[in-house]
Amino acid sequence: MRTDIFDFELPETAIALHPASPRDAARMLVVQPGESLSDRIVRDLPDLLAPGDALVFNDTRVIPAALTGTRTRGDAVAGIDVNLIERLDECRWRAFARPAKRLKVGDVIRFGDEGRVCYADLLDATVEAKEDGGLVTLRFNLHGGFLDAAIATHGEMPLPPYIALKRAPDESDRQSYQTMFAARDGAVAAPTAGLHFTPDLIARLDARGISRHTVTLHVGAGTFLPVKVEDTRDHVMHVEWGEVSAETARALNAGRASGGRIVAVGTTSLRLLESAASESGEILPFAARTGIFITPGYRFKAVDMLMTNFHLPRSTLFMLVSAFSGLDTMKAAYAHALGAGYRFYSYGDTSLLMREKSHVEASWS
Repeated sequence: MRTDIFDFELPETAIALHPASPRDAARMLVVQPGESLSDRIVRDLPDLLAPGDALVFNDTRVIPAALTGTRTRGDAVAGIDVNLIERLDECRWRAFARPAKRLKVGDVIRFGDEGRVCYADLLDATVEAKEDGGLVTLRFNLHGGFLDAAIATHGEMPLPPYIALKRAPDESDRQSYQTMFAARDGAVAAPTAGLHFTPDLIARLDARGISRHTVTLHVGAGTFLPVKVEDTRDHVMHVEWGEVSAETARALNAGRASGGRIVAVGTTSLRLLESAASESGEILPFAARTGIFITPGYRFKAVDMLMTNFHLPRSTLFMLVSAFSGLDTMKAAYAHALGAGYRFYSYGDTSLLMREKSHVEASWS
């Protein structure tokens, strides 16, 4: 499938640099294939769902994976920015480094301020390997929980490039770029649809009889990478680790058997549920890596509705929502959103998508 059919014009001014306040005041475009678009706000969500429906949240927690350090080689000193993307073991991470051309295998990058912390807290990393595209493997001088604590001390929240290139992370991002469900450390990007929820909204959903469940998908930086190939068949999807517990699987299967709908909050929750589902639509316990790549033509097995933010042109996530609700439907929805001033991307507004009817019929046949 050609990637250019997923292209559209997105003005830079449409990309939100800060979240709505309060979180549930963000706008929400309701998309039902074959019906008129509806402009709502996140606070309206309880009225758009029915008792017995099940919301599924991603409970991953974003770590402050953006580090700034210096590489010293003799008298030559260079500043290096690093974004951690995948933990390999107790002391090694794969990372994006910028500018990577200033690094050689064996170089040491020092993160931290010797005037601010004791020597034992200094964080050093040796470049163990280099790959194309600025990817490096770093071996740190600390391991396990000591390394986690040092990263938390020295790191900043890893804002997406389309935000980070326009402003520096600040202290407020440590709260703003974390969902209220965050419980399990491991993500280097936020499951951003979950950012819209507040305790008040959750209380109203509970009162409406809508159940809540959590899964874990540790979001990787690959979610930011553009699709550069001309055909989707040539794209290599990033891989992330996820888990659906037996308890959550049982609850979701029981709710659906009783007529409730499964509503994935975010594309990460959807990708994980679809990875865990059998061909018949039963959600099975899951604890593994997934690199599922969803494009139009995919037959959805588990998820009935999707709440998700507005994505970038030619991205795997715009391909996913086009598979879910139909390419023509989503192009029309995005054109409406841009014309109506919706805010795009991680800190932007959101949408509530219904499945294309052909998918619903196939799921229950």
